[in-house]
Amino acid sequence: MKINFSHIIKSVVTTIVVITLFSCESNLKEVQQIGILQNQPIGEAKNIDLKYTEAEDSIGKVIANLKSPKMLDYSNRDFSFSEFPDGLRLLLYDENNQKNIVLADYGIVYNATGLIDLQGNVILITPQKDSLFAEQLYYDQKNQWLFSNLPVRLKSVTSNNGHGDIFDSDTKFKNYTILEGRGDMILKD
Repeated sequence: MKINFSHIIKSVVTTIVVITLFSCESNLKEVQQIGILQNQPIGEAKNIDLKYTEAEDSIGKVIANLKSPKMLDYSNRDFSFSEFPDGLRLLLYDENNQKNIVLADYGIVYNATGLIDLQGNVILITPQKDSLFAEQLYYDQKNQWLFSNLPVRLKSVTSNNGHGDIFDSDTKFKNYTILEGRGDMILKD
C-alpha cells in the first residue's frame, strides 16, 4: 500500500485553513464593532427639534423643547448618549406656557438618566428677563430641575443680582438657590 504524502499534506493544510477561517469570523466581527461602533457615533442628524411631553388628560403637553444644528447619536455605547457639538437651545415651559430659554455652546443628553449636561457660555433667560450665566448647567428632565456646581452669576430685573459657586432651581425659576463658598446667599422670587 502506497501512501501519497502530497495528499496527506493537502488534507492537513486544508483542515487547518478551514478551522482558522471559522474560528476567526466571530472575532473579526467583534473587532470591527469595537473599532468602529464604540468610537464613532452610530448616527448623525442635522437641525434637530426634539420635544419632551408630559401626559395630561391623554394629550401630550410640551414641557421642554431642545433645538440644535447637529446631533451625534452614541446609542451604541453601554451608557448611551446624544452629543450636541455645535451648541443647543433648550426651551423649558411652565404651566402657563411661559418659557425659560437655556443656550449653550455644547451639550450631552444621557439617555439612561435623562440628564442634560450643558456646557460653555451657558445662559438661562427667564420670561421676566432675568439671566443666569454659567460655564456648566445640568437639567434633570425627570425631576424638572436645574443645577450647577460651578460658579454662576445672576443678573436680575426682579430681585437682587447675585453670584455663587453652586446653583439649584426648579425649571420655572421660582425657587432657586445660589450658594457661595464663603457663605450662603439665598435668592427667592
